Amino acid sequence: MRHFEAVRSHLGAKHALRHNDPYLISFDLDVASGRQQGIYLAELEGESDRRYLRISTPIGPLSGIDAKRALRFNWEQRTGFLAVTDLDGSPYLHLCENRPYDVLDAAELERVIAELGTLGDQLERAIAAEGDNL
Repeated sequence: MRHFEAVRSHLGAKHALRHNDPYLISFDLDVASGRQQGIYLAELEGESDRRYLRISTPIGPLSGIDAKRALRFNWEQRTGFLAVTDLDGSPYLHLCENRPYDVLDAAELERVIAELGTLGDQLERAIAAEGDNL
């Protein structure tokens, strides 16, 4: 997986893509109990023109989330970090991971997607059920 088109080709063969833009794709990942978790992949450019793949999944609205708890969550995680993006003009929490292409292969891509999708689903259910439960 040296570029975004290789990622698109690999994932497009396995999943029905909901978004299929030049540098953004998304699909629904089957997770526990018949649930699905939206997975978004985008290409980012870092310093020295190094390119990264961002893998993310939405968790829930930012409102009501304690920033200290979110930062503590980030500190404790081995894979994934919490970030905020806008969804229809409102701040929305995402679980993300950035990987450089030069260390990314199909197995690692699948592993990160499965891990983020599962954890994202757990966080989304916890937040929806009990409010700020990070």
